Amino acid sequence: MSAAPQNGPARTVSQVAAVDEISPQTVVDTELIFSGRVWDVRTDTVRLSDGSEVVREYICHPGAVGIIALDDQDRVALVRQYRHPVSSFLWEAPAGLLDVDDEPPLLSAQRELFEEAHLQARTWHVLVDYYNSPGSSSEAFRCYLARDVSSMEGERHAGEGEEREMPLRWVPLDDLVARVFRGDLHNPTTVAGVLATYAARAGDWAALRGADVPWPERFPDGLPSA
Repeated sequence: MSAAPQNGPARTVSQVAAVDEISPQTVVDTELIFSGRVWDVRTDTVRLSDGSEVVREYICHPGAVGIIALDDQDRVALVRQYRHPVSSFLWEAPAGLLDVDDEPPLLSAQRELFEEAHLQARTWHVLVDYYNSPGSSSEAFRCYLARDVSSMEGERHAGEGEEREMPLRWVPLDDLVARVFRGDLHNPTTVAGVLATYAARAGDWAALRGADVPWPERFPDGLPSA
């Protein structure tokens, strides 16, 4: 938390702009309690700004990217994938973990679009950034908007496990918005990406950010120290 100016009183919460702030608190103690195939779980003892201490367990996550691929008919490419933790087949925007060392997020998104949907795109923008579950995971997620989309010729990527059979469907954006509000769609990338795309289109795409804008909220080397 920023120190108060020396020539005036500290600002109250009501005076602070509604903008999220990276402000790591002091980690008094940390312990790795589970090491998994994809991610780990840690428990931290954290000293808060008021001096009190709390113990929090969380998933250490490398981060992930997703892609809303929009064609010239305003249709979105979705794949259907089984998600065991929720016992459901979900219609999802192509997405994947940032688990390739030193691979830039944009390149990861382009690779995932090919691997899961066998598509490529000429025009890329950052659509929306968010934390998938900030109360339990360090996962930062970046969703891109990909336009000027075309199918890629040649050999298709062979997926593994649940990714071996993921049918692709092109669905009109307006139809997807209605499905979100009806409660028909539940994947967070699909829900957030579809609504963000709908809003961006209404503003003639003026709010979109460049595909290479910085991403300070992602911590690929672990959470920052106070």
